[in-house]
Amino acid sequence: MLMDEIDQKLLALLQQDATLPIAQLADRVGLSPTPCWKRIQKLEAAGVLTGRVGLVAPDKVGLGLSVFVAIEAGDHSPEWLERFATLVRQIPEIMEVYRMAGEVDYMLRVTVPDMAAFDRLYKRLIASVPLRNVTSRFAMERIKHTTALPLEAGAFRRRGGDEG
Repeated sequence: MLMDEIDQKLLALLQQDATLPIAQLADRVGLSPTPCWKRIQKLEAAGVLTGRVGLVAPDKVGLGLSVFVAIEAGDHSPEWLERFATLVRQIPEIMEVYRMAGEVDYMLRVTVPDMAAFDRLYKRLIASVPLRNVTSRFAMERIKHTTALPLEAGAFRRRGGDEG
């Protein structure tokens, strides 16, 4: 999908506050409400906007322990990967999973209430799929957290009419 500066502004605004009324969004990007709404629908249909959610403070709901888990897989077969992917999708405490390049094969971000809960998750993980090595790192403090993508750094700006 080819996007322009108005799309970028819409995305930036929605990343800050997805509850803004269409009229306010339209005003801020210089459109009337109907074309603004149509652009949002087009961004959703193209898969650029994948959802609108409320963000919850983990510590306020008893989920104050963040753990980063590095996994080295002993098996790299498609069957192992499918089993692993199915498992991590079924564990709600696993918030993110990345397949990595380098010494570590997979990196997980886990959010749990406490060490005992992480231990239960860890035991479930190692019992479900064969793993060569699992290394966990516990976050002591969250210094920065955002869900907003740095749109100004995105490649779509060059395609959207910002060429020199």
